[in-house]
Amino acid sequence: MRLLHSGKVRDVYEDRGDLVLVASDRISIYDVVLPTAIPDKGAVLTRLSLWWFDRLGDLVPNHVISGTDVPPEFTGRAMRCRRLEMLPVECVARGYLTGSGLKDYEKTGTVSGVALPPGLVDGSELPEPIFTPSTKAPLGQHDEAITFADVEDLVGAETAARLRDLTLAVYARGAGTAAANGILVADTKLEFGRDPATGEIVLGDEVLTPDSSRFWPADRWEPGRPQASFDKQFVRDWSATLRWDRTAPGPEVPEEVVEATRARYVEAYERLSGLRWV
Repeated sequence: MRLLHSGKVRDVYEDRGDLVLVASDRISIYDVVLPTAIPDKGAVLTRLSLWWFDRLGDLVPNHVISGTDVPPEFTGRAMRCRRLEMLPVECVARGYLTGSGLKDYEKTGTVSGVALPPGLVDGSELPEPIFTPSTKAPLGQHDEAITFADVEDLVGAETAARLRDLTLAVYARGAGTAAANGILVADTKLEFGRDPATGEIVLGDEVLTPDSSRFWPADRWEPGRPQASFDKQFVRDWSATLRWDRTAPGPEVPEEVVEATRARYVEAYERLSGLRWV
């Protein structure tokens, strides 16, 4: 195999003409990879993505060839995938207001150019899910929110509309599935590419994981304050107690935070999939 790319969490290899995406146990916050790993995180991301890809296939094709035909040293945390021509947009759907979307709303009353009602607070449910795309920033830099018109400029009006519709459809399916298991999907980030042979738009990367989404326990949801979560927000909240300027190198994560974060990732997997973590 040949290493093609090493990202914040995933390493991408070329193998027999395919791509092998390997999810590591690395964790990043504010686009900084922390020096402490979260055990089993890569396996959770991979298993949950494969579970979702199976349940979204009627909405959009995906890049997965196999979750088992991977080099033995990566078993359980890698997927064999087809090559795509990735589109230069991070496709984000939001059903609730928080994070960078909340900051933009507090400044302008909008998120990615989408006007929202006055009086919303952290954790508010939006009148309907919205498409709030962003740029794809290089490693170490921050994604920047863009408008739907910006997406049209980048990929054309027809493709932009398709990306918006697919993103909202995946979010709706994921949010409905999660809600039946007591979890709110506040927002999620997706990546799409084109099949170079057919031009078809294909869902790639990961999908509806604790790294790409905010998962909140429904029975603890209370607008107007930060929410309990099953994702890496717990690590962000811990880092906010430190005197750290959010630049590399990041701080070492204490053992109790590592254990609590791992437990949240595993619980998200078990509650969403209905499967026991082994």
